[in-house]
Amino acid sequence: MGRAVRVLITGIAGFIGSNLALRLQAAGWDVSGVDAFTDYYAVPLKRDTVGRLKAGGIEVLEADLGGGIWEEDLVGAAASAMPPYLENVDAVVHLAAQPGISAKTPWEDYNRNNVVATHRLLEAARVAGVKRFVNVSSSSVYGLRAMDSEVGEPKPASWYGETKLAAELEVMGAHRLNGFPACSLRLFSVYGERERPDKLFPRLIRAIAKDEEFPLFEGSWEHQRSFTYVGDICEAISCVLGNWEKVEGEIFNVGTDQCFTTGEAIETVQEIMGKKARIEVLPPRPGDQAATHANIEKVRNTLGWEPRTSLREGLERMVKWYRAEVEGKLDWR
Repeated sequence: MGRAVRVLITGIAGFIGSNLALRLQAAGWDVSGVDAFTDYYAVPLKRDTVGRLKAGGIEVLEADLGGGIWEEDLVGAAASAMPPYLENVDAVVHLAAQPGISAKTPWEDYNRNNVVATHRLLEAARVAGVKRFVNVSSSSVYGLRAMDSEVGEPKPASWYGETKLAAELEVMGAHRLNGFPACSLRLFSVYGERERPDKLFPRLIRAIAKDEEFPLFEGSWEHQRSFTYVGDICEAISCVLGNWEKVEGEIFNVGTDQCFTTGEAIETVQEIMGKKARIEVLPPRPGDQAATHANIEKVRNTLGWEPRTSLREGLERMVKWYRAEVEGKLDWR
């Protein structure tokens, strides 16, 4: 028998990356990953996640895709080099990124970690002969109202959205110009276990559990979101990897087409935890999306993929995970 198909996940210590690694390993993939362990949020949380992955036999290497061991320009002799983490890799799922729309994050960080890192990874993957490259993009490329199909005009309204779009253009340009085997997925409002601590639901769950004030940006209560459970996202990515002939060269929206207001989601968490949040209203956040509502007709028709997890079910799992694995054990912030 031949070896199992080997997939490399960038950003494997993060929220989606770690969940995807476990999902693919359970499905029989040979999984490895890289992470830069940047300090955008607490590194100890990522180290704890990696410890769990390694305990399950998943290889994790520390690498900075925007520099470090791949700092050289890929010309001349350097073009024959290959980062060790790409050895024998058949497929790449590129999740590593500079996330969020924080005003405290400079443009240089977004550019380096989203655009430059993607370019260098693409060049390295080409040298390594990678056969499937899944770029993970964001609904933020659509701008303040993310409701279009994939042929809609991107109108990003944040440095995060701008640089995620630039990275996607880099990836899809490599496919169109050089035949590089790639596709791109635009994810919508993903939540679930091991979610980044600065996001809505982690902050809300922690605040209620600790009886702390919950900061909410003015106007956010009415924002509309396609809150998509991470398990459904991992299933979609697995489906993409397993049906490559149908997806190569394509862009897909991936999310739930069920839309809720942020206020409705907050009330659901309060019901699950049996306690009201003490809300502290903050000034509006520039670049925050007013509405995301995933149009998933393309991925539904192409792959037959459907999100299966209701908002309440996903949030119940998340609260259960917090109480079992975080509360009193990790400083989740």
